[in-house]
Amino acid sequence: MRAGNTTNSKPSISDWLIWQLIDSAFPTGGFAHSSGLEAAWQHGEVRGRAELAAFVETSLDQLAHAALPFVLAAYDKPEMLNEFDSLCDLFTTNHVANRASRAQGRAFSTTCSRVWPSPAVSAVDALVRQGAGHAGPAMGAMLAALAVPAESARQLCLYGTARGVLAAAVRLGIAGSYDAQRLQHDVTAAMLAVADRCRALDERDLAQTAPLLDLLGAAHDRLYSRLFQS
Repeated sequence: MRAGNTTNSKPSISDWLIWQLIDSAFPTGGFAHSSGLEAAWQHGEVRGRAELAAFVETSLDQLAHAALPFVLAAYDKPEMLNEFDSLCDLFTTNHVANRASRAQGRAFSTTCSRVWPSPAVSAVDALVRQGAGHAGPAMGAMLAALAVPAESARQLCLYGTARGVLAAAVRLGIAGSYDAQRLQHDVTAAMLAVADRCRALDERDLAQTAPLLDLLGAAHDRLYSRLFQS
């Protein structure tokens, strides 16, 4: 994931900023959520490495058709953030996913506004606070305000999804730390393929590609015991 000046080997300011955004220490609340994995695990849909790998790849494809179009649309037209946010709220009918999207979008915006205060960042944060604050639109507009290149923004969202699911898998005991890292590497090709296939999608191309994952995720609140919020 490269950005900024590539004419020399030294990282640019944009490189450092991207690395900070994808660092697990960046406080967006993502690690409080399993993206439906906990429910899938408790319902017996994910038991081992093969099922976990399939879950990650399916999650990436779903992200690319449901959340990523909002990221790209808000990145290109941040002044329409409120409209995209309202559309995202209507599209995200799963109440658990809707709640998680709001929490993570607002957390991402708040953190960015506190870490990198500027007129552009503050303007986006104010718009996020006016609406539901869903993750896709909020991230897209905020990454544009931070001058993160569009290709890096796309890759950042895909990487964060894969890493979040695999981190949840480790905490749930589905995979060990080393195996999760191997899986993270193994899905790189899938992430690149999804990024290339969906680079032109916007809010007019929204689709639900994984209804089973959506149903499992919606059952999260009914689990007898829960480690995650979604």
